[in-house]
Amino acid sequence: MRIHHLNTGTMCPIGKRLVNGSGSIFQRARMVCHCLLVESNDGLVLVDTGIGLDDIADPPRLGRKWVRQTTPRLDPAETAVRQVQALGFSPSDVRHVLLTHLDRDHAGGVPDFPNAKVHVHRREYEMAVTRQVAPPAGRYISAQWQHGPDWAFYGEGGEDWFGFAGVRALGDREPDILMIPLPGHTLGHCGIAVRHNGGWLLHAGDAYFHHAQLDARPRMPLVLGMFQRRADMDRATRIQNQERLRQLKAAHGATVTIVNSHDPVDYETCRRGRHAAAAA
Repeated sequence: MRIHHLNTGTMCPIGKRLVNGSGSIFQRARMVCHCLLVESNDGLVLVDTGIGLDDIADPPRLGRKWVRQTTPRLDPAETAVRQVQALGFSPSDVRHVLLTHLDRDHAGGVPDFPNAKVHVHRREYEMAVTRQVAPPAGRYISAQWQHGPDWAFYGEGGEDWFGFAGVRALGDREPDILMIPLPGHTLGHCGIAVRHNGGWLLHAGDAYFHHAQLDARPRMPLVLGMFQRRADMDRATRIQNQERLRQLKAAHGATVTIVNSHDPVDYETCRRGRHAAAAA
């Protein structure tokens, strides 16, 4: 399968050294919304959607505090739908949208693909959409799914994948795209694994925020670490899953490439490295 790596929303908070781990505290940092566009056997598959056109048209709906703190560029050309079109596809070619979770910078582009089936863990849906479990105040932006997407749910049954349990394939039909429960950041947070070039690419969403967190001696810039802790719904489980990802990288790094959503190093490494040929 061919994989395109997309940055669907650049965020530029102040304090580059404390966010990216290098540069000056007076410089603007760079964070990305790293999404995958996969040319699969069942049409185009989009892994996360980043910031959408409706968000850019009405930035306050993202939350004034969030916009002030993250300083997103809000460039329509960065949206997933515009990048899909730039690659020569139609938005209707996107048959499936797989969401790591429903935070505003991951689900904002969902309305831009109204014909796609939207795949999400049931616990995430029950908190963010139906609110059967009360979410933290202001966590989710319900306007991002007010159009009524065609939902598909995960969380029941599943198989084992490198020690991760409850793993299911896309619609139980596409064995090369897997949804992997990785709770902690949110209760229904998932990673998405795609088989590619004889190995796997695991998009771990917000299970970790900085590439050095998966090193043998993990490191984390101060402000980014504070943000990660504040965003945790279940910190203990998030830490446990980070350790499992660290072990996966140590044991199977030759065949499993792990990336997260917001680290520009992960994003640029994918574009220029092992998956660059597919993204070119």
